Amino acid sequence: MKLLFSPTSPYVRKVRIVAREKGLLGRISEVKSIPFDSPPELVAANPLGKVPALILEDGSVLFDSPVICEYLDQLVSAPQLILSGIAKWPVLRAQALADGVMDVAASGVMELRRPQNEQSPSALKHWRNQIRSAVSQMHKELTAQNADLTLGHIAMATALSYLDFRHPDLHWRNVAKPAVVDWHAEFSKRHSMLETAPPV
Repeated sequence: MKLLFSPTSPYVRKVRIVAREKGLLGRISEVKSIPFDSPPELVAANPLGKVPALILEDGSVLFDSPVICEYLDQLVSAPQLILSGIAKWPVLRAQALADGVMDVAASGVMELRRPQNEQSPSALKHWRNQIRSAVSQMHKELTAQNADLTLGHIAMATALSYLDFRHPDLHWRNVAKPAVVDWHAEFSKRHSMLETAPPV
């Protein structure tokens, strides 16, 4: 398999962490692919020209990080990152909340790259409030996870780390519960997190 990735994308990082936690690195070739350059291989793999995109052995392609993560989770049985039965839904809900934080944070990054006279202060304020609201509720999702490691954990850790990377001025730790701050600090020590950290 071939994973087309950008080292700064939080969605890609989530997939790369899953691959490492599942012990799948030996089966996946990671190929750097920068969406803004519109590389032909990426455009051919994903008509949206976005990463991550996973090219399978038969040449078919999966894209969008939740889809890829679920596929990788099913390739090997342990650790099971998306739980079965009723325990599945808190995992997917935590991922949805975390992905929402990434979506809003990424929108903020793009807005701030516009010329200052073209930026929307009201949109930036709205997005920041959304992020703070989501982070303040993450402790509920953290306690709802029914295993030591789930996709929900990975998604939330990735989202919070992306805020550190792109929006350090938000100071998310000021609105998060202490348990979330402590959990993130400990989770960030995992090899999968250290190996996928974006370039400084």
